Order: sequence, then C-alpha cells, then structure tokens
Amino acid sequence: MSMTKKIPVKWQSSIKAMKAVQVAFDMDEKIQLSIRKEALEAGLSPSDQIRDILGLPVNKRPKRPRLTVSLAPEDYQVLAEKYGLQADQQLDIKRKLMDELISHVNSECKT
Repeated sequence: MSMTKKIPVKWQSSIKAMKAVQVAFDMDEKIQLSIRKEALEAGLSPSDQIRDILGLPVNKRPKRPRLTVSLAPEDYQVLAEKYGLQADQQLDIKRKLMDELISHVNSECKT
C-alpha cells in the first residue's frame, strides 16, 4: 500500500499555501503601528503591506472587507444576557453586535 495519498482536486489550489511558513516579527510598537497604518491607508492587510515593503508579490485581488472577533461560549452567554437573547441564538447575537458596532462608529464620527 502506498503512503502517498492523492490530494482532492478542490484542495489543489491550497497546496502552495500549505507549504508557506508564517514569519512573526517582534518589533518596536511604533514600527508595528506605522506598518499597520500604511496597510490601512493602502487598503492592504498588514501581511500584504509587509510583502509590498519587501518587494514580494502581493495579491491585488480585492478581498472582502470584514472585521473578526473570536467569541467563546462564555462570551455568547454574556452577550445573550446583554441583548435579552439566548446564548444559542448566535445569528441574532451577531446582528445585535453589528448594530452596536455601527452605532459606535456613527457616534464617534459625530464627535
């Protein structure tokens, strides 16, 4: 029996990404903030901004702009109580979170 397994066709495009190695940089906070600001102004991720600075190819294809946050089950419980929902109503909680974030930004823009 061969130890080499055939990779499914739908995963073929991910082979290059699977072989990539992530490199982390421990830099002065001011340097990190500067690179993050440059990335934001250029509409890039910090990773793509670093690639651009280093002269490496950057995928210019537009990415879906989104913000993420990781929520533990305990977080859902806290938010459910805050919004008067059940913790298993995750979609409704997400909608409430989005409304709250939008309200926050709108109120910040007015000040």
